[in-house]
Amino acid sequence: MASTDVQKGTEVAKETTQQVSRHQEVGHKSLLQSDALYQYILETSVYPREPEPMRELREITAKHPWNLMTTSADEGQFLNLLLKLINAKNTMEIGVYTGYSLLSTALALPDDGKILAMDINRENYELGLPVIQKAGVAHKIDFREGPALPVLDQMLEDKEMHGSFDFIFVDADKDNYLNYHKRLIDLVKIGGVIGYDNTLWNGSVVAPPDAPLRKYVRYYRDFVIELNKALAADPRIEISQIPVGDGITLCRRVI
Repeated sequence: MASTDVQKGTEVAKETTQQVSRHQEVGHKSLLQSDALYQYILETSVYPREPEPMRELREITAKHPWNLMTTSADEGQFLNLLLKLINAKNTMEIGVYTGYSLLSTALALPDDGKILAMDINRENYELGLPVIQKAGVAHKIDFREGPALPVLDQMLEDKEMHGSFDFIFVDADKDNYLNYHKRLIDLVKIGGVIGYDNTLWNGSVVAPPDAPLRKYVRYYRDFVIELNKALAADPRIEISQIPVGDGITLCRRVI
């Protein structure tokens, strides 16, 4: 191999490393094959229109060791616009982390809008809470620490809660997604939307059985695949699986 080829290869590798590092710093989640194209989307359409509180929370979250758990900036923008399009007022979020998607939702809702937010870790939520408070939307949020399933079961016992939510966003334990769906389908209104995050799961849903995958990716992959099959076969909903972030499937209840 010529020395110039070696030099070019080194430069490409260096550039790729720099791109990946830059993305990891902001909780990079994109299925786009080109990092340059993803960066173009962020810098052209997302960051210039990102509300200041969301930018601040994104940068705080980027310093957290689990920052890959956060909703990506482009997905946050998508959710914010979606909520406005459907005129959502009463919403739910299962899986909060530091609250980037929660803040996106809160900013989109009217002043009297409500979000029931559930997560097993209050400490992460409190990391972003000062930003949420500064943004003036903390009054919209009812945060509850602990597993979501018992709360959902309790709500289902109250017939007035059935069909009471306009929008529900799920970004939590993938092995419970089907258990969530069995309950949420009765809590979201007809015409309302449920969004399931990570439904393409790092692209692993199409990986061969012997593909080298991180342990957590491999463990949850089958649960995600099972969910995708179940949603596609569910006559109570219309669906659209969108390759933004790590994949989000929108389900509109029709029955």
